[in-house]
Amino acid sequence: MVVRRPPGRRAQILAVAADRFHRSGYHQVSMTEVAAGVGITAPALYRHFRGKPELLDRAVRLGLDALADGLRAARTTGDLGAALAAVAVGHRPLGTLVQRDARLLPPARRAALRRELRADVALMTAVLSAERPELPQPDAELLCWSALSVCAGLSYQSVAPQPRRAEAVLRELVVAVLAARPGGAATGPAPAPAPAPAPPEPRPRARREELLAAAVRLFHQRGFDNVSTDQLGAAVGIAGPSVYRHFDSKAQLLAASLVRSRERLWHEVDGAIAAATGPEAALAAGLGAYVGFALRHGDYLGAMLSETERLAPPDRRVAVDFRRDFLRTWVALLRQVRPGYDAVEARIRVHALFALVNDGVRNRPHSARPDLGDCLLRLGRAVLGLS
Repeated sequence: MVVRRPPGRRAQILAVAADRFHRSGYHQVSMTEVAAGVGITAPALYRHFRGKPELLDRAVRLGLDALADGLRAARTTGDLGAALAAVAVGHRPLGTLVQRDARLLPPARRAALRRELRADVALMTAVLSAERPELPQPDAELLCWSALSVCAGLSYQSVAPQPRRAEAVLRELVVAVLAARPGGAATGPAPAPAPAPAPPEPRPRARREELLAAAVRLFHQRGFDNVSTDQLGAAVGIAGPSVYRHFDSKAQLLAASLVRSRERLWHEVDGAIAAATGPEAALAAGLGAYVGFALRHGDYLGAMLSETERLAPPDRRVAVDFRRDFLRTWVALLRQVRPGYDAVEARIRVHALFALVNDGVRNRPHSARPDLGDCLLRLGRAVLGLS
């Protein structure tokens, strides 16, 4: 007897895998868990996909294919907004998978996915340049990458908003970003300058700080599981086993590095907000401080986004609580400045802002722009509805 596979089984598997990777992180999800989510056995799952890398690759490509299809049909920036918003809502895990998990794929697949994203941006840039021929090519490309980031921000919301509402807000945000003028001095405060260097510390303490900084950078760039203690030690000029003089385990080093990242972020941004007079000034000061922090500490933000799921459960709960408190502060402040926004719209805009800035400081070649801080301030204000 021939046993026929249910129609659409591969699509069902990819949807479950994308959702599991999105919620828990790639390394936290097993093939057995994906199979159980579909209602099949693990051996049956392997008849469709050879392993987790292929599952992740196919899940990302499914979303990118939908994005390319929508963009090829676009003729105006309004069409671009509709296409990006539809994919952001219909493939909500895509932003997380691309920004956090795709870096764990084999190098050849990472390069292929990057080429696909560049092709998508080329489609968008052609439409934008036709409407705004005065824009220099680098500015047009920056706006298009920023529009992608804004829509990816929806992935980071813990609870999905009502689809039609989310699409409407995201369409508006994409159009606002594509209409912005990225170059020149931005309205509002400049990004916060680098703080004064701390005084010299005793060598053992300094070595611990060096390890924390190196860990943040390496975990962000390569992923926790792809960084060895030998690599961590080499980054600060010591042997790998010497790392254990400062931290009991690599997991403890990860937890401590993310605690330090959160402390610095909160100190700089909350301090700027608290020092301002009035909600509008506070929001502008917070935006300037966040952009300034991102320009100086892009690895900190990247590691907080990409490695939180690798923490032990108690540490992960603390990190998630911090993220929620940080978000609540911004949402409440934005609603004071723009009382017409309800909580749903304010959350979408704040998540879009964070994604815009976090990606902007890491997306080469645009991250090397000397006016990047001004560009991010201007675009951030557009996303928050302040300009």
